[in-house]
Amino acid sequence: MQATPHLVPRTADLFHQGLEHRTGSALLRFGAARQPSADRIGWSGDVAAAWLDAARGHVWSVGEPDAAAGLIVRAAHGLPGRVREFTGPRGTDVLVGRHLPVTGAVEWVFRWTLEEPPVHRAENRVVALDESHHEELLAFLNEHSPAHSTGPGSADVSLWAGIRDPDGDGRLVACGALSTLRDSGAPLMASVATDARLRGQGLGAALTSWLTRCAVRRHGLCTLWQLADNAPAERLYTRLGYRNEDPCVAARLAAH
Repeated sequence: MQATPHLVPRTADLFHQGLEHRTGSALLRFGAARQPSADRIGWSGDVAAAWLDAARGHVWSVGEPDAAAGLIVRAAHGLPGRVREFTGPRGTDVLVGRHLPVTGAVEWVFRWTLEEPPVHRAENRVVALDESHHEELLAFLNEHSPAHSTGPGSADVSLWAGIRDPDGDGRLVACGALSTLRDSGAPLMASVATDARLRGQGLGAALTSWLTRCAVRRHGLCTLWQLADNAPAERLYTRLGYRNEDPCVAARLAAH
């Protein structure tokens, strides 16, 4: 990794250099609160910025991969035992791995939109769900999306929505949630799932379109995470207007 002499070891202001407006830095633009909590720890320089989610031991970083990796390494050395995982621009895992043991790397795309999508023909089938449906939602997610990121009852979720089978017993056939990015509170679509037997019928597209529209109307934007190798999701989110400019990698720091 190249030396990074410009980097300030620690700063409370992640936004002083305007990095959030550059392509590939939307995670900073939408994911980090401009009015930080008193205990947020951040690092920034001319071409990278990083901040710590202390509860998870997770460092978020954006910018040039070399510089972002340098901030992650600096954070891990400066806060021993407190940094357990990180997300950074694509390739950061390899660069960090030259200095620290890295494991479990997964490539993602952080996607976002400021516009309402075209109306999907099946959006009228989407209904909002409340606490009385949490048990049903959990059972559905456990069956059709066991690795779901957010579950019913999560304090981060502002809305659950679903689609029911109109021709059968009214059972749930698709669901999804509007959650929030932890630091900024920006809307994050999460845990969208479709009955495995009914995939390919546009249910997920209708639900995703509905949730996106709801978030944009309420907050002016919507964000989501997409696995980099999920081609069907790639096509759907592109069709709905989600930008694809922020390829990321997430990984853990192995004990050393």
